[in-house]
Amino acid sequence: MPGPARRNLDVRLHALVGGLPSSPADRWLRRLTRSANHGRLWLVIGALLATRRGALRRGAVRGLGAMAVTSAVVNVVLKSLFRRGRPEHSGRPERLLRRSPTTSSFPSGHSASAAAFVTGVAMESLPVGAALAPVGLAVGYSRVHVGVHFPGDVVAGFAVGAGVAAASQHWWPVRPTQPARVRPSSQAPALPDGEGLAVVVNPLSGPDTYDPAAEICRLLPRAQVLELTPDTCVEDLLEPAARDGARALGVAGGDGSVAAAAAVALEHGLPLAVIPAGTLNHFARDVGLLTPQDAVDAVLAGEAVTVDVAEVNGTPFLNTSSLGAYPEMVRRRDRLSPRLGKWLALTVAAAQVLRSGSPLELTVDGRPLRAWILFVGNGVYTPRGLAPAWRPRLEDGLLDVQWLRADLRFGRTRAVLATLLGVSEHSRSYGKFQARELTVRSLSGPQRVAYDGEMGEPATEFRFGQRSTPLTVYCRHPQ
Repeated sequence: MPGPARRNLDVRLHALVGGLPSSPADRWLRRLTRSANHGRLWLVIGALLATRRGALRRGAVRGLGAMAVTSAVVNVVLKSLFRRGRPEHSGRPERLLRRSPTTSSFPSGHSASAAAFVTGVAMESLPVGAALAPVGLAVGYSRVHVGVHFPGDVVAGFAVGAGVAAASQHWWPVRPTQPARVRPSSQAPALPDGEGLAVVVNPLSGPDTYDPAAEICRLLPRAQVLELTPDTCVEDLLEPAARDGARALGVAGGDGSVAAAAAVALEHGLPLAVIPAGTLNHFARDVGLLTPQDAVDAVLAGEAVTVDVAEVNGTPFLNTSSLGAYPEMVRRRDRLSPRLGKWLALTVAAAQVLRSGSPLELTVDGRPLRAWILFVGNGVYTPRGLAPAWRPRLEDGLLDVQWLRADLRFGRTRAVLATLLGVSEHSRSYGKFQARELTVRSLSGPQRVAYDGEMGEPATEFRFGQRSTPLTVYCRHPQ
């Protein structure tokens, strides 16, 4: 419970606020404090943010999740421990609420919810969080202004809410804003208005309302834009363009389209322009290409980087390759994420897939291994666990080998619980090491290997390695 000195200061500050003269702000602050009852204000804002993809949707999920946990911590735990009475009604009558709360005053639940939501949003989108911060502060102040809380209650509520939101990083790490480390390259020509660039566009990738072909024609009017149809593939369109003298190749689509375009670019020794137009854009985000304009600026300036390219049985991939149930788990996670959030969706997807799956009997470089999932990344991924999310480096020449162990008792249950509790990095359910090349043999019969969202032909032996020639990608290298 707050000490006597702090309580006396609280009482004096509360009396100071109560003695302020009447103003039109009284009515608005009373309305604001009522709108935040039961978190309604933040639920509405969260629902609006969730209609947008990317950082805003992640911010809404993180903020609302943090608010829910904070509400439980404050109302179930802290208010029971600190049974502080409400302030006496010494304020002006026009400011007071019709019904004063009867629960413990310390800490302020309204302030805690406000801080949790705003901090959660700010962790994903700092500008939006900064814009919401004055609203959150106003909600906290309104609790003192209408006479139902001491200032110390509000400050404590802010601290609890912000702390819970910050702790969500343990379960759902915030993606770093810095791109992966790469090597600068001088092998990409500047292409005014996109002249000499052949770009293949996948119209089915990304949001339904977005037309990447129209965007590219507007940004690069002299580029050759080739649109995929159900009867064509990336290679069908880019191979002729490369043979006909294109100075660079480009792709606007998801990670599968990018990997296919990269294979053609590598074969012909051409730089690749990656225009983020898919749903997730894992590779583009790791390199630092967040918008189509980022890629366009690099093409116009002739700035590029080189990145490592991994391969499995001769097929190149830029992100990940896997054996086992991983592709199905990711598919279900992505379907559930809009409703449940990424962390909970991953847990549910893992439980669904692992419950009905069968373990694989493998040898990895001759070492016997029993696994539910084997994951091989082009570069070392972080965080560890069922869904590694990003790479700090794309020039280390390493394969990231991770697997979900099937030789442990209750291994599937332990893996799901580790994911739920956010302790996958420390769980014995996962094995890991890094290598420059790798040979995997299946003792469970032919298996299909997945790479960058595509599926290969069934085989019993898989050879992974790093290509000796890196891929040149248009991108403005950070100085």
